[in-house]
Amino acid sequence: MLKLLDRYLFREFAQSTFAVLVVLLIVLFGGAFADVLRDVAEGKVPAQMLLAQLGLVFVKWIPTILPLSAMLGLMLAMGRLYRDAEMPVLVATGVGPKRMLRPLFLMAGPLILVVGLCSLWLAPWADATSQRMIDDASRNLLIAGMEPGRFTELPGGGGVIYVGALSGDSKRMERVFVYRQKRRAESERFQVTTSRSGAMNVQGERDRYLRLEDGFEVEGPLAGEGRDYRLMRYAANELRLPEELLKRRKSGDVELQPTLRLLGDPRPEAGAQLHSRIAPPLLTLALVLLALPLSRTNPRQARYGNMVMGFLTYLFAMFLTMLGTQWLEDGKLPTSIGLWWLLLPLLSASAWMYARDGRIRGPKPLPAARAS
Repeated sequence: MLKLLDRYLFREFAQSTFAVLVVLLIVLFGGAFADVLRDVAEGKVPAQMLLAQLGLVFVKWIPTILPLSAMLGLMLAMGRLYRDAEMPVLVATGVGPKRMLRPLFLMAGPLILVVGLCSLWLAPWADATSQRMIDDASRNLLIAGMEPGRFTELPGGGGVIYVGALSGDSKRMERVFVYRQKRRAESERFQVTTSRSGAMNVQGERDRYLRLEDGFEVEGPLAGEGRDYRLMRYAANELRLPEELLKRRKSGDVELQPTLRLLGDPRPEAGAQLHSRIAPPLLTLALVLLALPLSRTNPRQARYGNMVMGFLTYLFAMFLTMLGTQWLEDGKLPTSIGLWWLLLPLLSASAWMYARDGRIRGPKPLPAARAS
């Protein structure tokens, strides 16, 4: 009987959580796709990396959407049990809060482990991998968006570049045309540079140059007025590409560091990042425990009334988490306190509410009829 009950409740919990997760993933896909597509349009992310970057964004968002999907899924499942009057039957058979923990954590336990794994390891790895792919793109002409036979606009409307052909390793180019605009002595001028061949030259973390060989450069007034034109033939010339061409961050960014490396980092931003990675699995545990008391309802109550309360609880917890992380970065909170001022009271309150309200009481007995 007990094993059968565990399977039944586990199936109810898992189906509802999976349904909520699918809906949230669809919503996340729309937002993430729009963000990555905007970066591609602005030239910050190469177009060839669209799908890879989108997948890495999903990995980084798992610690955020799984807690919400677990909480709402459990509330949907428990709400149905209350509306269909199945919970009074379970209570009559001796099923209390402790007995409900087994099927509850059969479903929520793996989710908490996945959230912890993603928050502590996979999300930082995805962030670092995303940045490394963009860094590698700065050394590859084809990935950087300079496709042969196509005009590519430079970020900020600074001009266009055309490459006639690329070598097999996409590191050298032939028949290059570059058009740029610049301001000199309060007058706007254009600059056209052509070359027979060239290559990408990377200096430092951000500076990228096109080293052009055997070509011409023409410069003149943009409005076409006057005769101030200059023609130059060169054997070698270097053109600096805009920094905004690719979305780059410094290698020392704490968001790119592994979790173990943050343990010995004394910087406030490193401590804030560490605590922000520890928080998601503990928040998931607290929200799972809160799902049962928050889902208590009666058959005549609105079907999704308690869902609003659950969603607001999630938003409030996430808001305090982000606020505490910002305080840690700004040095307003010591690293030793971290986010424990939020997590420990929330876990305690969740456990207390589960133990106190995580069961339904049977109907009150009717008063005995008075003898006439």
